[in-house]
Amino acid sequence: MNIILWVVQILLAVMYGMAGSMKIFRTAKAKEKLPWAKNRSHAFVRFVGTAEFLGALGLFLPLLTGIVPWLTPLAAVGLTMIQLLAIFTEHLPKKEYNAIPVNIVLLALSIFVVAGRWVLLS
Repeated sequence: MNIILWVVQILLAVMYGMAGSMKIFRTAKAKEKLPWAKNRSHAFVRFVGTAEFLGALGLFLPLLTGIVPWLTPLAAVGLTMIQLLAIFTEHLPKKEYNAIPVNIVLLALSIFVVAGRWVLLS
């Protein structure tokens, strides 16, 4: 179980790390490529990117270093919330149904990490 959790955590960290860094450092490109970002301010897009990037770091650094490892499931909770907000405040109201499957996969993987790490750390 631990190995599967690590694989999922690294996969999520790579996905959120890449997405977050694009939103932080290449905000104009992110606004051009992402439909939800077109009508948002640069600051908001950077904020979302920062939350994703920090969540990505939180998925593996606390457990890897052994320093406050309970932060890992909390980071996964934060990423779960990001996906729920993306689905219910952006994609569903705008009828962007083609984007929702990716959000659901990321949501499911994040919930898996929350549940798995919560059990292993308890």
